Amino acid sequence: MLLYLQLFYCYKIIQNRLLRMKKIVEKARQLQRKIIFPESDDARVLKAAAYIRENEIADPVLIGDPNIIKRKSAENKIFLPDTIEIKNWEKEQLKNKLLNIISKNLAHKNLKDDELKYRASDPLHYAGLLTAAGVADGVVAGSVATTASVIRSAIATIGLAPSSSIVSSIFLMELTDGRILTYADCGVVPYPDSNQLATIALDSSVSHKKLTGEEPRVAMLSFSTKGSARHERVELVQNACDITGKLKPDLILDGELQFDAAFVPEIAEKKAPESPLKGRANVFIFPNLDAANISYKITERLAGAKATGPILQGLAKPYMDLSRGCNWMDIVNAACVASLLSESD
Repeated sequence: MLLYLQLFYCYKIIQNRLLRMKKIVEKARQLQRKIIFPESDDARVLKAAAYIRENEIADPVLIGDPNIIKRKSAENKIFLPDTIEIKNWEKEQLKNKLLNIISKNLAHKNLKDDELKYRASDPLHYAGLLTAAGVADGVVAGSVATTASVIRSAIATIGLAPSSSIVSSIFLMELTDGRILTYADCGVVPYPDSNQLATIALDSSVSHKKLTGEEPRVAMLSFSTKGSARHERVELVQNACDITGKLKPDLILDGELQFDAAFVPEIAEKKAPESPLKGRANVFIFPNLDAANISYKITERLAGAKATGPILQGLAKPYMDLSRGCNWMDIVNAACVASLLSESD
């Protein structure tokens, strides 16, 4: 009987996760966004693009030499539909427009024309420029390139959103009971100041709403709850919470809070009885990268949560960063997330 119950419990967890991902895929299918994949020399990317096209999830665009892409597909026994668009810098008709974009974005570097052309022709930059020009809705990269390369390319081409001052990242943490939490920033900004932390909180609240459909309830985390400890790191979080609240007064927000006071209603009632979160936060803003990165991995490994990310935010348009250890289905999922993030606020 015990074994049966364990198997049933595992089945329900998997079923909940599949249903959640199915909803994201269906929403992406409704949006029909054009998503660019610059790393076409990776068989995982080709398989993902083929799957996306065949299942009408989005409109995938590959960057590279068509002959090389077709040969790579054949070698890996991947059927690549003829309807998938392939973009090549040498035959790009919008070169001047794209060069103007990167020239403007990198004006502070005083680069010569040859250097600008060289950078623009790089697949990561080329994909970002096409997205910035409105040719596409988002980019999915990182199966080959490093996170640093992806972020540099995104900033140089797409640039920051008008409402944001930094690029940061979130992880969606799907718990075994089906609840989804957002953790930030787990992968980009090591030690944000109060203004940066406020930006991360605002961007994370928007990302959470777009990706889950739930109203964000934001907790600014600390080792202190409502002045239980005095320290400059506590003051930093307090200031960040004040800034966030002033920038978005209608946001359900509180801080500084310890995690248990933000997540457990019974503890919130004792530690922070006046908190609007009531121990039911779904967006958690950690004070630094150490705390966030450690926490998402603890939640994943000890609580059995499914971690999706890092998902870059703060950019004018979606530019997804994959793990280099991803599989082809991870790439499909990243394209779906990019599609959802491309929706207007």
